[in-house]
Amino acid sequence: MPSRFRNSLTDDLRDNHEINVVPFIDIMLVLLIIFMVAAPLATVDVDVDLPGSNAPRAERPDEPIYLTLKSDLTLALGETPVTREDIAGRLEQETGGDHEARIFLRADKGVDYGEFMEVMNLLRSAGYLKIALVGLEGGAAAAAAAGVSDPDEQAAP
Repeated sequence: MPSRFRNSLTDDLRDNHEINVVPFIDIMLVLLIIFMVAAPLATVDVDVDLPGSNAPRAERPDEPIYLTLKSDLTLALGETPVTREDIAGRLEQETGGDHEARIFLRADKGVDYGEFMEVMNLLRSAGYLKIALVGLEGGAAAAAAAGVSDPDEQAAP
């Protein structure tokens, strides 16, 4: 809204076309405060039983290195059982000392999340930061949920 200023009593009024931004800033600050208060309330803490993945299949190396955490909390590197103390040395042998090699980590569905994180911390302390998590894919996840070992054996609805 233009306003007029008078230099003297005999002077004509001239237009001032400057925008008053103070109300705009006030509104923006109020909106900022509202969103700062509302955003933390929008988060939800839910217990989750993670299912299989529907993600597209990623490319695998020619000879992937699988580390498996079984339901009895024992570890296996490939098909060979390995202790937690020996995991760093065995990975050095398998990868040839290449800490950039991707390690495929599998875990039984019943394994406690804390135990799973301990294994990931073992890999991190050994210098292996490229860790791929392995899960059931698409039809295999549905078959496992239905209790069928082979997804092709599922009965048609």
